Amino acid sequence: MGYDSGLLLGPLFDLTPCLLQTKIAKETMVSDNEMGLVLAVSSSVFIGSSFILKKKGLKRAAANGTRAGFGGYTYLLEPLWWVGLVTMTFGEIANFVAYVYAPAVLVTPLGALSIIISAVLAHFLLDEKLRKMGVWGCVCCIVGSVMIVIHAPQEQTPNSVEEIWKLAMQPAFLIYVAISMSIVLALILYCEPLCGQTNILVYIGICSLMGSLTVMSIKAVGIAIKLTFEGINQIWYPETWFFAMVAAICVVMQMIYLNKALDTFNAAIVSPIYYVMFTTLTIVASAIMFKDWNGQNTDSIASEICGFITVLTGTVILHSTREEEQASPRRMRWQDSGKSFDEEHLTSLYSPEY
Repeated sequence: MGYDSGLLLGPLFDLTPCLLQTKIAKETMVSDNEMGLVLAVSSSVFIGSSFILKKKGLKRAAANGTRAGFGGYTYLLEPLWWVGLVTMTFGEIANFVAYVYAPAVLVTPLGALSIIISAVLAHFLLDEKLRKMGVWGCVCCIVGSVMIVIHAPQEQTPNSVEEIWKLAMQPAFLIYVAISMSIVLALILYCEPLCGQTNILVYIGICSLMGSLTVMSIKAVGIAIKLTFEGINQIWYPETWFFAMVAAICVVMQMIYLNKALDTFNAAIVSPIYYVMFTTLTIVASAIMFKDWNGQNTDSIASEICGFITVLTGTVILHSTREEEQASPRRMRWQDSGKSFDEEHLTSLYSPEY
């Protein structure tokens, strides 16, 4: 009994397009990840540099008017500050697009590069010396943040703006929004007049809390734009415009208080603390809104707790470094234990390493 070769070879030819598509998909996946990696690194370079450019612009503006830390807005007339703002905008756009091409577990930790870039540039361009303890604080913040991001729960992407609106109306997320806004109001009305010029967490806390709400709103707007380009029009939904309005308000608030933080405190200290608090609160907000904590195993939860402890340690080290900078240089004397009392050596230490 003979066999028809067409019957035998037909399925093989039918599988050929599938194999080719799989190969092309794998190649596309690799190129997409590479594109996301390049965009994420570029974003960190832009954002890290923008802190320094805006800081230099704020310093120039302070020489000609009221400082931003005291409610002045003369920095709006300073071209260098606008260059910094444009640079930060490019960085944020690159970061946003990077999430389209690469997974969050690859993109988000690379945001820590902006801390290193701003600290190094501040060391050379702003003469804001980063001491050894400050370096260790940065390392702790970066390591802890990476641990949190890597073990953070995965998001479930909504399919419409209306679906996001339903998620935003959940009681748990509404409670988060209410608590966040209450803390922001308390920081603005009570803490800022009392200790805004001495406690870096006041300005950075406002920026970070508003930033977590900004990300949620921008995510909704981004999904609306993406679905519209795919042929599912979301522009005319009132929810889209509501999220856009919330995002605009939150961005303005972030800009104002980030300027105050940069004008008041060392840029090498502002950058890592802002990154740590912003990343942590954004993960918390996303987990509450999108219910991403469901299904987390014990190992992931333990890793996240360790990450939070590491971040807290780094923040304390950085804050203590800032307090040490504000103190006037003090003479330190000691007696060389290897000499007699008559041969005692009194040494004065002014080195920034101590």
